[in-house]
Amino acid sequence: MNPELTGPDFCKGVPGSALRDGVPLLGHAQGEQMILVRRGEAFFAVGAVCTHYGGPLAEGLVEGDCVRCPWHHASFSLRTGQATRAPALNALTCRRVEQRAGMVFVGDRIERASAPSARAPGAPAHPESIVIVGGGAAGNAAAEMLRREHYEGPITLLSADDSLPCDRPNLSKSYLAGTAPEDWIPLRTAEFYREHHIDLKLNARVIAIDPLKRRVQLESGSGQDYGALLLATGADPVRLDVPGAGLPHVHYLRSWADSRALVASAAKARRAVVIGASFIGLEVAASLRARKVEVHVVGREKVLMERVLGTEVGAFLRGLHEEHGVVFHLGATPASIGPSAVTLASGESIDADLVVVGIGVQPALGLARQAGLAIDRGVSVDRYLATSVAGIYAAGDIARWPDRLGGEPIRVEHWVVAGRAGQTAARNMLGQREPFDMVPFFWTEQYDFSLAYVGHAERFDRVEIDGTLASRDCKLSYSRGGKRLAVAVVRRDLEGLRCEVELERAIASSE
Repeated sequence: MNPELTGPDFCKGVPGSALRDGVPLLGHAQGEQMILVRRGEAFFAVGAVCTHYGGPLAEGLVEGDCVRCPWHHASFSLRTGQATRAPALNALTCRRVEQRAGMVFVGDRIERASAPSARAPGAPAHPESIVIVGGGAAGNAAAEMLRREHYEGPITLLSADDSLPCDRPNLSKSYLAGTAPEDWIPLRTAEFYREHHIDLKLNARVIAIDPLKRRVQLESGSGQDYGALLLATGADPVRLDVPGAGLPHVHYLRSWADSRALVASAAKARRAVVIGASFIGLEVAASLRARKVEVHVVGREKVLMERVLGTEVGAFLRGLHEEHGVVFHLGATPASIGPSAVTLASGESIDADLVVVGIGVQPALGLARQAGLAIDRGVSVDRYLATSVAGIYAAGDIARWPDRLGGEPIRVEHWVVAGRAGQTAARNMLGQREPFDMVPFFWTEQYDFSLAYVGHAERFDRVEIDGTLASRDCKLSYSRGGKRLAVAVVRRDLEGLRCEVELERAIASSE
């Protein structure tokens, strides 16, 4: 037996009585690590490793006929192995399962193509063509889902970036730290788009939309007609408005090109100043420390991440970074940037041969405004991600959708949210009328510390902690008016998944 394989050999059979309903059993079949799952009297065998970042599905949660990854909450069908929720895009191996004399045996691989989903009664025919504006998580996920749902019309994916759609969360984490190679970053190869007949156009900047003619105009002078349009233009970094902000050693981080440029500068840098103590700023600080660059962080706030995670987490994060040598200048703002120093409004000067600005992002709403879409701190969409203009949908960082848990529309700038919104928008462009009721999810990694967050508490008046941050084993619950809106977990991945399901059920019960 391969020494790397663990658990029983499913090909030799395991007693059906040994499997508890909904509890994955880790084992192997024909040299591949698998999980075997019982649901009632049925048994399913799928690959044991999440196709996103390799999370252990044996430690995940079975809900319905799907298994959810404990790391980043991707979901897979137990029946087909298909990835049913972003961030995973690829399917798991799925194997035949037989029952004989009280034993369960796993056999050969099976390929189950997903059946086309039926359109809702009275739904319109599929659009003749679909154009997607934006090559981020939402746009890419939408294009892929259209093909998975057997849409046969032309799909054009217009990306203003010069690189293939990429794994953006990695740009401030492992890639910037130097532990993730280049080939980890593209979501797909160029050949993938060709094979699936997705016309991906890079450096394709859309400058106008004509909703009446159903046509987009590109900066190059060319145009593209559409039957349905998905607007997924994402968000742009907020630019720092101080003298010297345009100097060559001042960087922003949004695209793969931005990260490449920052990696190149970090290789030669001695001391960096990170302006902004947001998640992006703190992740950049941790990644630069991994490269042995001295780091100072300048932030307006007095307590790190207080508005998002509360004072306890903020104090912990500050201590974590200080343990790794980061120096903080909180309650401070930059006044100017010179070739070798950043000057604060207080007059303090901090030496720097590298400056990274991470003071937030703003939704890219220019096209939406030009096209006459309803806007309310984002593009207003209904439960189905349809905008106020017929034939146009919006997803990702620009979309503001009805949140039935919190009771008011929300706009969320999370990678996983964008991917799932793109998938839902794709299905709805095909007439399926699927409400977008996702419980938001994000994660952060800083050094050897990881925190996962489910829900959305834009405002909260109570934080309850079960466990301790010092032990790196805890759950934090965020509530407003006695109603729990979000949960953050540290080393309690399964509990985080269970909280996600609880919040989903709360949304469902609000119908």
